[in-house]
Amino acid sequence: MTSASWHARISCGRETGAGFLVTERHVLTCAHVVARSGTDEVGVSFAQEPGAIPAKVVAHGGWDGRDTDPGDVAVLELDRSVPSIKPASFAAPSDAYGDPPRRLLAYGFPKRFEEGTLAEYRATADQLIAGEWVQLEAWAAHGQPLVPGFSGAAVTLADTGRVVGMVSSAARDPGIRNGRMLPAHVMARYWPRLGELIPTPEYGRTDKERLRQLVEGRGPEFTDRPECSPERLYCDAVGPFGPPLPSRRFGSLWDAAWYLLSEVPDTGAVARFAARLADFTEDAPTRGALRAWPSRPHDRRPQAPVHRPAAGAGTGTGAGTGAGARQTWSPILVEIAPSGSGDHQFLVEVSAYNGRHRRVVGSRALPADRVRGYALERIDEAYHELEPAARELIAFVLPRRWLNTDVAHWQRSADDQSPLGSFAPLVVMDLERRRSGGLQHKLLQKWQRLDAQPTARLHRISCGAVEQDPVRLTIGLRRGADMVGFASPPRAGGTRRLFQASLNAAMPVMLWPRTGCRGDHHGGGHGDCAGAAFLDHLAEHLAGLPPGELPSHIHELRETAYASEAPEPHWAYDLALLWEDPRCLPDPVGYLHSPVG
Repeated sequence: MTSASWHARISCGRETGAGFLVTERHVLTCAHVVARSGTDEVGVSFAQEPGAIPAKVVAHGGWDGRDTDPGDVAVLELDRSVPSIKPASFAAPSDAYGDPPRRLLAYGFPKRFEEGTLAEYRATADQLIAGEWVQLEAWAAHGQPLVPGFSGAAVTLADTGRVVGMVSSAARDPGIRNGRMLPAHVMARYWPRLGELIPTPEYGRTDKERLRQLVEGRGPEFTDRPECSPERLYCDAVGPFGPPLPSRRFGSLWDAAWYLLSEVPDTGAVARFAARLADFTEDAPTRGALRAWPSRPHDRRPQAPVHRPAAGAGTGTGAGTGAGARQTWSPILVEIAPSGSGDHQFLVEVSAYNGRHRRVVGSRALPADRVRGYALERIDEAYHELEPAARELIAFVLPRRWLNTDVAHWQRSADDQSPLGSFAPLVVMDLERRRSGGLQHKLLQKWQRLDAQPTARLHRISCGAVEQDPVRLTIGLRRGADMVGFASPPRAGGTRRLFQASLNAAMPVMLWPRTGCRGDHHGGGHGDCAGAAFLDHLAEHLAGLPPGELPSHIHELRETAYASEAPEPHWAYDLALLWEDPRCLPDPVGYLHSPVG
């Protein structure tokens, strides 16, 4: 059972509404609840605190009096702190939505309910109305409706008590059983300190607090200059190929900063945003601190070197070992990353590379069940950005738990049921490793050595190797292997640990069967083990092939496997290929863990 101690009753003249404590001294409510605060006293009451505590409005969202005006947010500062009451906790923004719908509670103070009462609701959809509100509908046909007295009430998850938003409108007619919620991440546009309380996995609270303090140090005269407008600074931060400006106009410099923090997957954009602030500030200490952010060691992203083939070698990004000069890859990059809005919400961004130039063709936060359709549509669209003679490569950057996803088997489109892996060379990459400056550096070194080697060394990890020490494997692979072949998929247990150890060893090529042997064999994995047979076929097929050309060879192998009419599936039917050459993808996005801290 969740505590109601941080719920508050707000009175301002003849108006009564609700609110909720977010710090020891600050309460959030609707601006229209305290619209007369200029002439009437504001009082805040808590169930376990005697009497009403005087308060004053210290921040305002800009609401100007009409029901359809945005910014219906007010921050109240209490005359005294209330350390006996623990402030409300916030959920991730996407937690309010789900299938089946999540049950939401609002604690309001309508007439004849001085002590407060609960209303049960659910969010109709995660779509914002006018870029500001989410529609609420009654959980059941009976029960307490949202009527006057609920404005400003926290909307909480019934099972955790965590806040996902605030009731911003209530019906005068009790027969109307819907209302509107101002989601927490929208409220944060209007009060920067709220951004520190809302979960964002890519940034810690200290990171967001520091950025807020720096942004708040720039006065209105700063953003009045055209070159310092929030829109201009946002565009400079995301670059010419980054996500476009949102359809609404930024209301403040913080609004733009919060949009970068909460909506844009490129965490490096926040560092660039800070650097642009430094360009226009006159305060020397601030300028020095801001300029230092992008240049920290872990902020340095791998850049594409000039490709000069070694004697007898190929071009690095396109040819690989001993293959002669060949055209470089033109990747279509599909990045799928947790959005920070809950376990089942992802940021999907599809980009096309044409030489060193990258263009984002689509970027959107989506629930897991909509990722596939959106990614496939944007992949098809990305082909418009490639030259006719371009050497296509579809590269999926996936969270580690998704690396075994059957992206190669995805039906290419609604009109083409053939697997995506038969349409073009397709590889996967690990999101966490792509964000590691150290491992990207090691990968670059590995490919430089591969370009100069006549052959690549394959290390086999059999089903019976699950008890192997992961640390020793990582060190051993760094010293004596170029590719790793697994007999079983990276499922839970020993195989997954060894898979992670191989990623940490900066192995540029990793191959495994998506299905088949479960990796629970012992004693070497020989005999009738399907995994051992897979490794034998793999070693035979890879013999003499340059690693830089593997995407093409595996593509041809997949075509053969998909077209096979044999009664048993071809050994490579479920073959997965992790292949990563940082030189193919200059200036990758989103690889800074904490650019603000």
